[in-house]
Amino acid sequence: MTTSAPLPPMPPGHWLWGHQLQRQSDPLGLYLKTRQQFGDVVRFRMGYVQVEQLTHPNHVKHVLADASARYTKGTVFDKTRPLVGNGLLTAEGDFWKRLRRLAQPAFHKERLASLATMMTDTISERLQTWAPAVDGGGPVPLFQEMMKLTLTVVVRSLFSSDVKEHTHTLGEAFTTALEVTNERIISPLPYQPWLYRLPTKKNRAFQRAVGTLDSIVNDIITRRRAAGTADAKDLLGMLMAVFDADTQDALDDAQLRDEVMTLLLAGHETTATSLAWTFHLLEQHPEVEATVHAEVDRELGGRVPTVEDLPKLRYLGCVFEEAMRLYPPIWAIPRVPQEDDVVDGFRIPKGDIVILVPYVTHRHPDFWPEPERFDPTRFLPENSKDRPRWAYLPFGGGQRQCIGNNFAMMEAQLILAMVAQRFTLRGVPGVPVEPEPHVTLRPRGPMPMVVTRRGGVSQELSRMA
Repeated sequence: MTTSAPLPPMPPGHWLWGHQLQRQSDPLGLYLKTRQQFGDVVRFRMGYVQVEQLTHPNHVKHVLADASARYTKGTVFDKTRPLVGNGLLTAEGDFWKRLRRLAQPAFHKERLASLATMMTDTISERLQTWAPAVDGGGPVPLFQEMMKLTLTVVVRSLFSSDVKEHTHTLGEAFTTALEVTNERIISPLPYQPWLYRLPTKKNRAFQRAVGTLDSIVNDIITRRRAAGTADAKDLLGMLMAVFDADTQDALDDAQLRDEVMTLLLAGHETTATSLAWTFHLLEQHPEVEATVHAEVDRELGGRVPTVEDLPKLRYLGCVFEEAMRLYPPIWAIPRVPQEDDVVDGFRIPKGDIVILVPYVTHRHPDFWPEPERFDPTRFLPENSKDRPRWAYLPFGGGQRQCIGNNFAMMEAQLILAMVAQRFTLRGVPGVPVEPEPHVTLRPRGPMPMVVTRRGGVSQELSRMA
């Protein structure tokens, strides 16, 4: 690879820290403004680390697809290994390809459809707990509610009836492990495994939580193997049942454990975050909310939705996609080139951190007219058919596109439909809603919302909740 190309333009920064202080105080503003000022390839210095930002869809495609063999995920993902092991999130090379090939059949839409009734039952149970708030008991902390709901859905999707007595314990342990993992990921300290073995309060809490998770998950796997129930109709059963027809390979118990942890990690916070932003945007745009309500009333007639109903709820699906455009749950995607590369005429040195920023790409004015405007009709087929595939990547892209994207879309649309049937949500006056660029693009704080019952066709469902 030639090294004669120039380095990308770099905005002015601090003589010692470079752009690190700006990155810490306002990363979204930093990346968005520098694209506007310097173009689609920008170079930063974060302390001693060199970073290139790539935001044009062609550049995204280059890194995630065309030249993907030239890039690895980098050490930031190593910080998740104490929780998820060597699963699909962290594995590289041929081992990752084998894992992906084995796991992929479990996530086909047809197989996931069998989980829909479990999802709607779980959603109904959680919505019933909103009754005190609906009856004047104060606002619902919506983001926290979505976190609890999506974690329960993922746990039950993985383990079905095997975790009735463990659901709360699993949820608490995983929440503890996730919060520590998130703090490790956003820490500027490089990955050093020995740091995680120090007897600090957070490290001890993390180790206890992972010990609890391992004990429950490994016990379930062992009991299923012994009882011959490895083909149960949940995600764990699907993963235990798949094998490579050519090699007869299957996932062993250690690999199953790592994939379970990976699905717990990747399968609930991202969806919860996107749902929270969707409800916030609907509250800000009552005309869009009214269209959603009319659609769910017309297509569902007051009954609980099924997976067969989702294609009919076309506008609702567009609303969720537009919410993920404005607030992509994974707002930045890091990669590390293993050799010098050239992108758009600029040199990308080996070993630098390349950051793809969906938050910025989703606002690229060449592909998104009035990019800050919330407009679900962008995603109607007639309006999106000419848009480049790589201008929109809420689930990543290329070979490493999120394997659970179909699961997430089904879960999110069922939750949106069932809430829209029953309730109207309104923000609390005087409480601002702002993004917090954590590992995911969370709302800052619990996002309290006032819940009121809807009338008409949804009145009886609302009373049930």
